[in-house]
Parts: sequence; structure tokens; C-alpha cells
Amino acid sequence: MTDVLKLSITNAHEAMKRGDFSATELLESCLLNIKEKDGEIHAFLEVFEDSAREEAKHAEKLFKDGKATLLTGIPISVKDNILIKGHIASAASKILQNYKATYDATVISKLKKEGVVFIGRTNLDEFAMGASTENSAYGPTKNPHDTTRVPGGSSGGSAASVASGMCLASLGSDTAGSIRQPSSFCGVVGLKPTYGSVSRNGLIALGSSLDCIGPIAKSPEDVKIIYEAIKGKDALDATSVDEGLYKGDAKVKTIGVPRDFLNSGHLDKETLENFASAEEDLKKAGFEIKDISLPSAKYAVPAYYIILPAEASANLARFDGVRYGFLSEGEKLLDDYKKTRGQGFGKEVRRRILIGTYVLSAGYYDAYYNKATAVRGLIAKDYAKAFKNVDAIMTPTTAGPAFKIGEKSNDPIKMYLEDIFTVPANHAGLPAINVPYGWQEMDGGKKLPLGIHFVAPKMCEGRLFTLAEVF
Repeated sequence: MTDVLKLSITNAHEAMKRGDFSATELLESCLLNIKEKDGEIHAFLEVFEDSAREEAKHAEKLFKDGKATLLTGIPISVKDNILIKGHIASAASKILQNYKATYDATVISKLKKEGVVFIGRTNLDEFAMGASTENSAYGPTKNPHDTTRVPGGSSGGSAASVASGMCLASLGSDTAGSIRQPSSFCGVVGLKPTYGSVSRNGLIALGSSLDCIGPIAKSPEDVKIIYEAIKGKDALDATSVDEGLYKGDAKVKTIGVPRDFLNSGHLDKETLENFASAEEDLKKAGFEIKDISLPSAKYAVPAYYIILPAEASANLARFDGVRYGFLSEGEKLLDDYKKTRGQGFGKEVRRRILIGTYVLSAGYYDAYYNKATAVRGLIAKDYAKAFKNVDAIMTPTTAGPAFKIGEKSNDPIKMYLEDIFTVPANHAGLPAINVPYGWQEMDGGKKLPLGIHFVAPKMCEGRLFTLAEVF
């Protein structure tokens, strides 16, 4: 059987082109890994064995006819908040447990044209609310490097499926770091594209002004291949952007480091030392490192936990048991709403809906929501100022390695601070990437991956790939 963990997308493509193995044989290797590993890891909510085998057969025909692309026959998993026609899309919530998508998300339509094999839907924090994939209504996902620890979140199932060789790549969504943080915890590459560069059509909305769909894979090259396939303006998404409006480039000479932000006391010692080592490697590779300041970045998490719940409370109002999804009937219509939402939504989702409704209410809108959006504007200005002097900005992706399952479940503030280095890029709509770099040895001798986080100006994903390739 094929060793999926050693395969890149390009390697797999060339091997299938030569006839070393077929798309079906590659799929069967992934399915075997799922059967052997996923009972413990729980990366998948559903494996599409039958439809995936049909897609693999179609991919083989494309190779035979000389119409195969780099992504033809490549097994990819999909976060369970991205619609695939005919398959359940539950967002890991009981309220959508039996909802079948009636259309394909734009990114799925684009990948279908490439001949991709969709292997299954992956676990996540319910409605993408979380940083650990412990908030799923169907049980937590575990980190492949240490199954006593979380894989990160909310795209924890996607990152774990790639890191354990159950597929070659995955699609996730990122609202505050939900692609990059689990990619760091699982030791894979994860990209949050420029806001609007990838269509959100067919993504179950959480925070509409923050959400991005992006790829997770084992290498920067693989991430780039998928990004190139799914990006582009979409008439079905009014927030999607035309690349021509931006002068994106891949040139990087100078990298900024926000020392004041790094010295805020959130980083553990080993992560700080690992970051210093990454700086030295970049200097040796010919890059100039400059100290910069992002004075408003420290307010990014508080601002996020006002803006996001506000948008989520509005987006999740549609789940009432009347139009689709789970219904718990009461004596009156109002009872239907109360029982359906009370039983269908999990604890974290209910918490954020309540917070969001509160900050949008009369008397509090100006005091909270308006101030948070003003802070968001300041964060974007800080980045714009910094990018006048540097080509990209780097920080650690997370404050430390993956934490133990249950360690932060009862402390929402500690859990929310997991996004401290990733969420500023979402506020500013900037592209950002996690690159695996270094390991931290824990008690018991297990090594956990660490990551470096790069941010670039809008539509300058090329700079991120340039830097990622250095590692």
C-alpha cells in the first residue's frame, strides 16, 4: 500500500501519471489509514467510501484521456461546515444532524472540476466556535502526536486527518485562527487567505466579516496548489474580491517582528526560544529582520469576542427548527423555538449567542459593538503602517504546543486567548500561514510540533509561500 504520509500532491500526481499506482489504490491507502487510526483520533464524522470510489474511477478516466490536473485523484477531506451536495453538513451540531446539502459550495464545485476525490467530512468545534475541537456535539478529536491532547480548533478534524495520513490535504475555515492554530498543533501547513479571495458561498456562516475558507496540507507547495484552484471572484459571494484590484507579489526581503506583542507574557519559554531559532534561520537565508510595533494587536481578542458573537447571533437565528434541521416541538410556536435551540445548540454556541445578542441590544450597541469595530480599524491601520517598512510579519502561531484535553474547557478566557497571535490578521483581512518549525519535548518523552506564523499584505499570498519554503 502507498505511504500517504510521504506523498506530496505533485509526487502523487506524477506517480499516477506514470502508472505506479492508480487513484483508486491511493484512495484505498487513505481508507486503510482511516480504519486503523480514526477510531482513536476521531478526525472524521463521516467517510464517503462509496462516492469517493466513484470519484477515484472518474479520476482514472481523466488520466487515461490526458485531462488530469495536479489535483486529479487527490483524496481531500472537508470540514463539516462546507457544503457538498447530497452529503450531510452538520457543522458538528445536533441542530443540523440530518441536514443534507442541496448544493455545492463554490470551492467544492471548483475542486470537482479538478477531479478531486472527497474522502469525508471532518470534525470541528460546533459551528466553528472553539480552539480545541472539544465542542463538537459528536465528541472531541485527538491530536495524532499525543492522543491525550487536543488537535486545536475549530478545524481540528481537518488538521488531524492530514497529519495522520488519512488524506493528502483538507479544506478548513478560519475566523480567528481556526486553520492556522490546529495546523500548528498538528505539525502541518495551514493557510488563511486574504478575506474575499476565496468564495464563502456554501460555507455555514459564523462571523461573516471574518470567515475564510483555506487549505491544510503537509507542505507549502501543496497548500499553494489548492489555493490556486479555489481562489477567485464569485458572483454568488458579494464579499469576494477581484485580484486585479491588488498588486500582490511574492518578493520578500524584510520581515517585521512585533517585539512588544511577543513580550506581553503569553509565550512560554520553549516557544520563545524556538521563535528565536527561526529568526536566525531566516537571517542565514538572507532575510533582514526588523523590530516593528503593532500597538493595537493586544486588543484583538477582546474586540473579536464582541464582533464574532454579534455576527454569530444574527447568522444562527435561522436555525429555529422551522425551515430545516432538528425540531423539538412545544405547545406553542415560541416553545418550538426555545426547545429546538436549547436542545440543538451546545453550551459554547449558546454562550456566544447570548453575548452577541447582548452587545447588539439597545443601550449597549454603542458601548461595545461600535468600540470593537473601531479597534478593528486601528488594528488594520497598524498593519498598513508596518507594511510600509517590511514585506511580511512573523510571530509564533500559538503561545505553546497542544494542551491536554479538558485542560481549558472550564475556563473560556484561557481558551479564547489561544487565538492571540492569529486573530489580528482576521480583523485586518490579511493572508496568513502557519509553517511547522521545531518541537517541544513533553513529560513522557513525546514531542509536540510548534509553528511559525507569517502575515502579508492583501493578495500577497506569494510572499507567504516564499517564506514557508525556507523551512
